[in-house]
This record gives sequence, C-alpha cells and structure tokens, in this order.
Amino acid sequence: MGRRLYGRGALFDAEPAGLAPRLVGLRPHRHRGTAVEHPKELPFVVLTGARGLGKSAVLEEMREAYKGHTPVALVDCAGAQFARAPFGRPEESWSPLSQGLLEAAEQLAEPVTGAGRIQFPRLMAGLVAVAASGWADADSERIRSEVERILLLNESGSWISGVAGRWAGRVAANVVAAATSTGPLLSAAVEATLDSIQEGFGSRRHQRAALWYRDYPNAGGHARRGLMLLSGHFRAGGASREHAERYLVRALLADLADAYTGVLPRMQRLGRPLVLVDNAQAAPGPGLVDAVLRDRAEGIADQVAFVAGLRGDGRTNALRAAVRRALPEVARRSDWAPDPAAPSSRALLVSLSPLSPDDTLHLVGAVCGELAVPPQLPHAMHRLTGGNPLGVEVLAESAAQHPGSAGSLGTLVTAEVRLREHGEAEPAYRELLDRLVPADRLDELTVLAAAHDHDSACALAEALLPDDFGPADVRALQNRLAAEGLPVVPGQFVGSAFVRTLLLLRLHHRDPDHRRWRAAHETLIRHYDATGANDATGEDRTRYRLYHQLALGTSESAVAHLRDTFPHLDTRVWLDTLSFVASAPYFHAHDAEGRDHERAVDGRTAVTLGHTDADQVVPDGVETAQHLRIRRLLHAVWQLADPLVLPEERVCDRLRYELEQLSNLRPAGNALLWRASRDWPANALAGRPLGAVDDSDADDDRDGGA
Repeated sequence: MGRRLYGRGALFDAEPAGLAPRLVGLRPHRHRGTAVEHPKELPFVVLTGARGLGKSAVLEEMREAYKGHTPVALVDCAGAQFARAPFGRPEESWSPLSQGLLEAAEQLAEPVTGAGRIQFPRLMAGLVAVAASGWADADSERIRSEVERILLLNESGSWISGVAGRWAGRVAANVVAAATSTGPLLSAAVEATLDSIQEGFGSRRHQRAALWYRDYPNAGGHARRGLMLLSGHFRAGGASREHAERYLVRALLADLADAYTGVLPRMQRLGRPLVLVDNAQAAPGPGLVDAVLRDRAEGIADQVAFVAGLRGDGRTNALRAAVRRALPEVARRSDWAPDPAAPSSRALLVSLSPLSPDDTLHLVGAVCGELAVPPQLPHAMHRLTGGNPLGVEVLAESAAQHPGSAGSLGTLVTAEVRLREHGEAEPAYRELLDRLVPADRLDELTVLAAAHDHDSACALAEALLPDDFGPADVRALQNRLAAEGLPVVPGQFVGSAFVRTLLLLRLHHRDPDHRRWRAAHETLIRHYDATGANDATGEDRTRYRLYHQLALGTSESAVAHLRDTFPHLDTRVWLDTLSFVASAPYFHAHDAEGRDHERAVDGRTAVTLGHTDADQVVPDGVETAQHLRIRRLLHAVWQLADPLVLPEERVCDRLRYELEQLSNLRPAGNALLWRASRDWPANALAGRPLGAVDDSDADDDRDGGA
C-alpha cells in the first residue's frame, strides 16, 4: 500500500489475498497472478462511507497498484468535465455517461506488460453516432476535433509509427466531408464511420465489431440502422437516452471482452480489466452502475472488475438489494452471492471503517518523520477525528509544519497548513471543512452545529439565518447529512463529533469579538428556558441550558444544579448529566469585552487543582466543601472531555480523587461513582472518550450500592 494508506489491508493484502487481488486476479504492484474469488460472475464493488474516510485514496492506490499490469481506468464523477457539455457541443449530443465512457476507454486502451493496446471499435462507432447528432451547425474544425478523439479509441499501437493517427485523420476527413455535404448529415457520418472500420481493418474481430449494432432493437439486422436508432434515442433524452447509454456501456464491455478472446490474448493478459469510479453518487456514476448491474442480471456477462466510491451508506432504491459487508469482513472472502430476482444484488457494498488507534499512530509517524511529538498526540488525534483518515493526515501535517505547537491539538487545528505544493496556507480546520461538509451549506451548518435537534435548529435558523431558510430547509439539511454518511446521534444536530467540533470552531472564529458564537448559545439558552417550546423533557431542557451556559464560560448554574441534585438524583442519571454538560465546547479565555487574550489560557486547570478555591464566594446555606468539590469536578471533566486538549496526568489524578470522595458520601451510588473514578481518568489518558460508566460489576442504586 501507499506510504500514508493505513488500515486498508483487507483490500490490498497480497498474502493471503485481499479483496482487490481476488477481484482482479493479480497481486498489487506485481505482474503475478492470483486466484480469483468469483471466476464466473463477479460483484460490482461499491466502497461506502462519509467524506474523509479515504474512498478516493483507496481508488487512487488501486490504480497505481495495477497500472501497467492490467487495463485500468479511474473516472472521477466529481470532475468539472461532467458538469456540462464542452463549449459549442449541444446537450442533445452529449451526456456525462458518454463522456465518462470515452475517458474510461482512453485509459483502458493503454498497453500493459505483455500485451498491446486495446481497441474499442464498437464504442467508437456508437460515440460517433451520438456526436453526429450535434453537428448540424458545427464548423468543420469542431467536427474534426471531436471525431479524431473518438476514432483514436481504435488506435492499435502498430509498430508503424503514426499509422493510427494518420488513419484517424483520413477517417475524420471522410466524416467531415459527409457531415458537411448536402445529404442527410447523421446518416452520412454513420455510413462513413462504418465504411472506414471495414476498409481499414481486415481482421474478423473488426468485421464483427462493424456488424455489432445489427442487434440493436428494431435494427432489422442492419448495423447502420442500429446506429441511427441509437443516436435518435440518445437525442430524445429521458428513458430513451438511458436505453441508448446502456448500449454504449455494453459496447465498451464487448470491446474489452474481445481483447481477451482467443488463445494468444489469454496467454498475454494476466488479470481482469479494472474500472474505478470515484464519487459515484454524481453523474455519470448512477447510470454506469445501473447499466452494468442490469446487464449482468439479464445474463449479459462480462469479466470487468468494477470498484466505485460512493458517499453515504448506499441505502437508496437503486442499491436496496445490494449485499453489505464491513471492510474487515471481506479481508479473506466476501461470501457474495446475487439474488437472481434483484439486479442490485449484483453489487457488493463495503463500508470503509475508520482508522484504529494503531493506524493513527503509524500515520502520524509517517507524516512527522523524525519529529518528536508528545506521546499522547496520536491517540488524542484519534479521539478528536474518530479515526477519520483525512482528519488525521491534515492534523499530522500541521504538527509537522508547526513542531513547536505539537503539544496542543487546539493550536494545530487552527494553525495554517499548506497541503499542496503551490497552494495557499489555510487554517487546518478550514481545509478540513472544505472537504468534510457540503460547500453550499457551510454557513448554515456553522450555525446549526450548536443545535441538538430539529426544534433547536429551527430556533437558531429563525434568529441567525436568512429568512428564506426555514424549517423545511433545516429538515432537508439534516436528511442530507444522514444521506452523506454522517452518523445520526440523539441530542446533536450534527452527529459526527469531529465535524461538529470543526464547525463550532469556525463559528467561534467568524468574528473578532465572537459575537455570532455568543448569539448562537444565547439563542439556545432562551429556547430551553421556554417551557413547552420544544419536545425536550424538563430535565433535558435543564441539561441543554446548562451546556450552553458553560459554552459561554458561565459555570455557576451547572455547579449549583449538580451540587443540589447529587444527594437524591439517581447516580447514573447524575453522572450522565455531568458528562453531558461538561461536553460543552471550550475555546481559550477572553477578556470582559469578549476579545482574545494575547496568549491562550486554559483556566480549567487552575480551577480543577483548587488554585481558585480561596476566591470563591459560596452561596449562603451551602456546604463549602461540597460546593468547591463539585466545581473542581465539573472543570476536570470539562477539560478531560475536550477533544482539542491533550490529557494532563495531574488533572486525571484530581478527577479520580474527587469522584472517590463523592462515592464516600453516596452509599447508594458508591459502586458507580467508584467505577467512574477509575474509568474516566484511564480513558482520558488512553485518548478515548470518557464514555458511559461501565456498571457491569456495580450493584444497582436501589440495592444499596457497595
């Protein structure tokens, strides 16, 4: 695998063979065969997952692993060339799928070890017929340019230098002459193309290719009529175009099959052709996937290994019957078998998993090289990113470029990082957001990231977003995030903790005085103060209100609530409340006017260690020791739960001590509090979220505790 591609051995392992070599029949980066898992019919593999999980990196690695050893093509459906027809070309004679097939064939045609170029006469004829329908008002130079590019799909790589190019030029001249004559344009162009194929090549293979379109529906055994019908269906659009495009896909696959037909080609070519389709959620991805799956379901077999990258989990109607596997499950075998009654079952959806802590450690080491980084940094990066490969790599690059800041994740995520040789340096969190969230909704998501559900998101939208962004838009955006693969987490509008942290960081930095940051949290405080204004229970409203007050740096209400409810609230509920409230975002302290201090200061450490106890005014009638203990505990959890802060041993020790002391005061909840005093510091030091308390060996509160 590539230097920075980790945790993907299930795809690329050579011995025993991972999924890629079992599909292609070749070991990665080597011209050496290996047994295929599906010798008769192979699945259309679709790699699924949210942004940043490395689908594009995996496909690029596959291309590099097999380039030069077997025919391979990588088509990125997010490319600008698929957004619209080339300048001057009418839309009725072009589609993203026709463009994608042309680009795929151009790449697949390249010579490989032991075998020459592949020719695509069937696809060439079909693409000429499609293009010809847009030549009515074209000048001869545009026609010549379009024709020559398509005709070069039939370049043979002859030892006679330039033969194919000169042949293409002659054919183009014939087609241009036919297209610019007074006769029927399309018919003349098709006739000239077919005549040129038959005259220019004498092999039976090319003769078969010239006659292939005789079997087009209603062609009556005439290839010329078949191409005319294909062109007309394409030009008509809608379902008719889909029908024509399906035949173009079939033409590509038939040409590939021809290249492997016969004794000599089978001896020369090791491995199946490999077609990689990135961002398959965008055109031409859906059309290509559908065409291949439908043909395979109808018994029109091919031996091409297709691997696509799809944003989201693929739970669409088009793939509803697909076989689903997690990445580790396909490491040695996929156990894929199609359902004869469901075309989409010919797809095998493989969900890419996040990096493990060990993968993150190796990736940080690869990026940072000899740079000495704090030992907690890789695991802290894993906790922050959740193992998102893009997040880990960008933050590791930030550490490599700012070695003096490697002890602070908060500094690394805001530091400017240059990811491209000639690109501008940008703050790391902006680089990440550019690639992790929909660009057209970045501003709205920046505000809504502070919300917890649909109602609170609507309250934020009404107060802080333009009037034309209403409840329907909020719901549509929430559904879009889920469709793109972000987790759905109760209590958070943006389910991914990593993406939410980045969005909140952007919200905080949008104004020098953090005006919009404060406005968002103040709006939600008012929202949760309004009884009946939302679906949350009274206890939930209190938790959310305290959370947003703490995000603004006000801890008094949270301390009072935790202090007053400790004696009687169920211990498990009390710990959950503490954990939730203390998960509030924290960014470095500001002065009374909301401006940043010159030097970032984390005031939570001083509170946790008791350095500010003497300055506290304890409310009348409240036990001082208990009040200060709860205050220290809250700030300790707040700091250790912060994904942007590396854990400190002394803060963990204080957390352990304060929970131990509380366990002595609450016999009914002793076991749970004691377990939390062990689990939470250990999790923090290991770079894991604090998590829920494991009470498997703890007695229920109702039983009197331990």
